[in-house]
Amino acid sequence: MDLHDIREDYSKQDLSESDCDDSPIVQFERWLKEAMHAEVNEPTAVNVASVGADGRPQNRMVLLKEVNQNGFVFFSNYHSKKGRALEANPFAAMTFFWPELERQVRIEGRIEKLSESESDAYFESRPYTSRIGAWASEQSTVIKDKTVLVTRAAAVGLKHPLHVPRPPHWGGYVVIPDYVEFWQGRPSRLHDRIRYRLEQGVWIRERLAP
Repeated sequence: MDLHDIREDYSKQDLSESDCDDSPIVQFERWLKEAMHAEVNEPTAVNVASVGADGRPQNRMVLLKEVNQNGFVFFSNYHSKKGRALEANPFAAMTFFWPELERQVRIEGRIEKLSESESDAYFESRPYTSRIGAWASEQSTVIKDKTVLVTRAAAVGLKHPLHVPRPPHWGGYVVIPDYVEFWQGRPSRLHDRIRYRLEQGVWIRERLAP
């Protein structure tokens, strides 16, 4: 297989500054709705990158669970590798890729934990088995085999047969953006890139060379 020969020319849509809302949050919501309407596979899947205390970058896929005026929300185990990295260096970068629409969105910003009440509210909305899983999995730790998880899950189920409370080590994060970029694929690799950057509380919108 020669990877050099794998190419695809993008030509479905274009993106101009006038197409974009003054707010990157509103613009993102517009694109997300279009991705969902187009039945993009996993439209809320997002790559979240962080930097650990050792200075090494790391990334992983998570699911976006909310976008609001503050930013972009996802949930995780605070003791996981990503949780430890975000504790050491509270900044993150996110990348959404919707190949069916030939689109990408990049987000950078400061990260904060959600309030306990907000994390509780979302945790209560999760399926019972997912709530058990949050207790059973000591995320990112080494385990002997899968029976360890099954045994822990069974023990949690016995302890909490009806209601599973949120573990104190599990909750939400919000990425508060100061940089958002919308990328639309175009022919001849002359892609459209519209960047929003926050300057003294005001969003500045600019076109970038591809």
